Amino acid sequence: MTTPITVPALGESVTEATVAKWMKNVGDPVKKDEALVELETDKVTQEVYATVAGTLGEIVAPAGATVAVGSVIGHIAGGGAAAAPAAKPAAAAAAPAPAVKQAAAESAATDGLAPAVRKLVEENGLDPAAIPASGKDGRLTKGDVIDFLEKRKAAPAAAPAPAPAAAPAPVVPHVPRDLAPREERVPMSRLRRRIAERLKQAQNTAAMLTTFNEVDMTAVMALRDRYKEGFEKKHKVKLGFMSFFVKAALQALKEIPAVNAEIDGNDIIYKNHYDIGVAVGTEQGLVVPVVRDVDAMSFAEIEAKIAELGRKARDGKLSIEELTGGTFTISNGGTYGSLMSTPILNPPQSGILGMHKIQQRPMVIDGKIEIRPMMYLALSYDHRIIDGREAVTFLVRLKESLEDPQRLLIEM
Repeated sequence: MTTPITVPALGESVTEATVAKWMKNVGDPVKKDEALVELETDKVTQEVYATVAGTLGEIVAPAGATVAVGSVIGHIAGGGAAAAPAAKPAAAAAAPAPAVKQAAAESAATDGLAPAVRKLVEENGLDPAAIPASGKDGRLTKGDVIDFLEKRKAAPAAAPAPAPAAAPAPVVPHVPRDLAPREERVPMSRLRRRIAERLKQAQNTAAMLTTFNEVDMTAVMALRDRYKEGFEKKHKVKLGFMSFFVKAALQALKEIPAVNAEIDGNDIIYKNHYDIGVAVGTEQGLVVPVVRDVDAMSFAEIEAKIAELGRKARDGKLSIEELTGGTFTISNGGTYGSLMSTPILNPPQSGILGMHKIQQRPMVIDGKIEIRPMMYLALSYDHRIIDGREAVTFLVRLKESLEDPQRLLIEM
């Protein structure tokens, strides 16, 4: 008896996915509700779980295959009984098992390797487990493999076998340090392709323009330093800068509703709700989970929700609902050290705010030069719906709220 493993519904308008990786090999025991395979769509990465216990009997769609919603990608064999050891009379029939296990083990050993590393390992017939790994989380790097190969070639030279006196000296060919190819072609993931499509769509559709301003972060930093310990003790979440920016953006959006609107054909849709997308960089690419109804949330609730969405984004656990429906986006390039940038719109939204690195700069304050922690702000917007006056006013209101954060408490 076998149970099919099928591709589940992946959200509205998503009809197919790519098999990113299998967590199990054929013949491995499987527990009910255990993750079996990871599917990648153009929006999220989703795991498929076992509906019954048993053994992974067959993989129909290997890693890299494109599969449709509802299609069968594998089978679980035998239910719980399949995981039990075979009876003695079946020993003769099980004779080829060691070869199958060895092939499965060799495949599993290279599954987690980067393409360039896997190529080196396979071409030289190496065992990845025998090579010291120096990469993040114990991963094997290309440099590790190259060093291993060079040490293996140098080993005989340390104790050369005696050669006849008349024998000519062997000619040792020169081996370049970098044994990997100079170029490597890797297919774009579905998520990366979708990111590229949406960014190009924004450039081709919107009349995009970016306006800049700068904000003195002295008051926000002082307020945060004063209350961050008590805030964390009470709310069990750290007080960061994002909640201040979300609250400040909220006040500016209420005053300049065009920045919270979108164009639909010949109509403008003004949103009376405030769902702020917060851009998060992951190993798979940039995703923008949405914090909904921020006008009804406290600072602590905003910080907790951003932290939760950030963790889910990095783990690839975001749902379709958490990635759709935003009305405005905030992107913080400052976490990577960016001093200034021009963010690209997240369609169909009409505005995106770019935060940047806080840097000490000399500023003239009341006729005197003082060193202040300054941040450049960038508002990219669709000029078809937002005029320059509205964009500048939006940034000025944001600046006023951040330089005098008490205004956020009384919603000025």
